[in-house]
Amino acid sequence: MSNPPPSPPSLQDLRKEIDAIDEQVHRLLMARGDIIDRLIQVKKTQEVGSAFRPAREASMMRELVRRHRGILPLDTIESIWRVIISTFTYVQAPFAVHADVSVGESAMRDSARFHFGFVVPYVSHFSAQAAVEAVAKSKGDLALVSAIASRTPWWNALEASGAPKIIARLPFLERADHPAALPVFVISRVADDAMVTEVQTWSVRVSGWNADVARALAPLAEIVAVPDTAFDGAALLVSVTGHDFEAIKLALIKAGASVRSSALVGSHATRYTVPSNGSART
Repeated sequence: MSNPPPSPPSLQDLRKEIDAIDEQVHRLLMARGDIIDRLIQVKKTQEVGSAFRPAREASMMRELVRRHRGILPLDTIESIWRVIISTFTYVQAPFAVHADVSVGESAMRDSARFHFGFVVPYVSHFSAQAAVEAVAKSKGDLALVSAIASRTPWWNALEASGAPKIIARLPFLERADHPAALPVFVISRVADDAMVTEVQTWSVRVSGWNADVARALAPLAEIVAVPDTAFDGAALLVSVTGHDFEAIKLALIKAGASVRSSALVGSHATRYTVPSNGSART
């Protein structure tokens, strides 16, 4: 005579399992806090400015995609990790996020809150230039500005030695229907060894800028352009993968433009896209 199948666990048993897991998660977060406390003592982070580490964070978010499985949406996992990472970064060295809301206040606020949570102070500005100026005067604050459009060449302020630089492009994980999909640059001062240089960002002033020149550069780099009527040209923010900026200059000249000046104003990780099937690609 066969044995009857085991009865399924009761709701009470399953809830006890969930409570046990919740307790483990909480204890692990507290243990992470203890390590951060020791890290502060070792690195004396509060004396050197921002603890933001764009290279490490980009790597962590990519690993999150590779590791994730199950019914929990990636949006939820990413937002939880962003709050954990940003809050512990803030604990190491308090900072504020200065956001240019001229591109849309709700979209920029969604991006700031999704990526940095509610513990980190949020300060809105009505221009990218004002947000960048606030960061330049701060010890370790961050600025968020649009990565796809601008009314003014705010990146000119990043050219000087010692000025803040572009250090990241958000979101770290791009996908359709991302809850914080607005592409933004993060601007701050961080240690050189914290930077990721997969994509370089250059401030370029050109003469002879027109639609034909723009089309010639489109396959080679991402470009934000602001007209410069004084020199019949434009101020460009050029994002180029790798270290092949010379190819951009040659393409500009070949298309009929003249390069008046150029300066490296930052770098960030390559765009990391998560298609609907969940397999990430760069």
